[in-house]
Amino acid sequence: MRAVDLNLLVILDALLDEAHVSRAANRLNLSQPATSASLARLRQLFGDPLLERAEGAMRLTPVAEALRGRLKDLLADTHALLDLQPEALRTVQKVVRISTADHLAIRIADQLHRLLSETAPGIDLVFQPYHGAVGALEALGKGAIDLSISILPTAAPPITREEFMRERWRVIMRKDHPAATNFDLDQWLAFPHINVSGRGEVRAALDDKIAALERTRRIALVVPSFLMVAPLVQRSDFLSVIPTLSLPLASIEDFAIFKPPIVLEEFPIHIAWHARHDVDVAVQHVRSTIQGLHLGEL
Repeated sequence: MRAVDLNLLVILDALLDEAHVSRAANRLNLSQPATSASLARLRQLFGDPLLERAEGAMRLTPVAEALRGRLKDLLADTHALLDLQPEALRTVQKVVRISTADHLAIRIADQLHRLLSETAPGIDLVFQPYHGAVGALEALGKGAIDLSISILPTAAPPITREEFMRERWRVIMRKDHPAATNFDLDQWLAFPHINVSGRGEVRAALDDKIAALERTRRIALVVPSFLMVAPLVQRSDFLSVIPTLSLPLASIEDFAIFKPPIVLEEFPIHIAWHARHDVDVAVQHVRSTIQGLHLGEL
């Protein structure tokens, strides 16, 4: 233990997160030669390359992957041990990584950054793609992200999950769409629909509800992101059903928005984090700031 410099573990944490020496050096405000020298010492310490080149990029070795989550836990525990008093938020210097869907990130990022610039200007944010509930839980466990804002049907220790908001569904079409006059179930089903699926699935749970009424809809277009819907319906007779946070607020007057003509239940959006961040002042401040955001209702 006397031979181990704890600063090396901080450098290792950045190297495993970035899988890139230069990016890790920038994150740590170190020179690239100093970071490379630290990587050489870490390789000797662990008896493993830790990072190896593959297909033109660096990737973590199996040993490095195994170390990643445990290292995050160790550094969090060390931080709590050495800093028993809460840090002054205005002096915190930290990158907080958040995984969420693109439409949520757009609605959250600007307001969140503005508030943090007033309360904790040293906190920088990195938004990362959302790869489903399983992917979010795995990333939290490995320490690849600090917070997840997503639909998490289940979560168990060491993951903490809290409800952030209740989301609702809305039908969107262009303002002068024929279905906008006397909109009802028949009008809704008379025109082609856009379905949103990251996996390219044509049929959705909504179709089961429609089938229960002995009706069907035509899904003429499938796209991977809710953000693609508004531009497409604005130039066509397509309709779509999207969450309220995906509605184009900046140009909402160009669209006709309706509640679905069948009952579609609200669904929860959760915010989640790993127990290693329970006492992390920066992560918890970002979390509480997110939970206080006003995103509006439509």
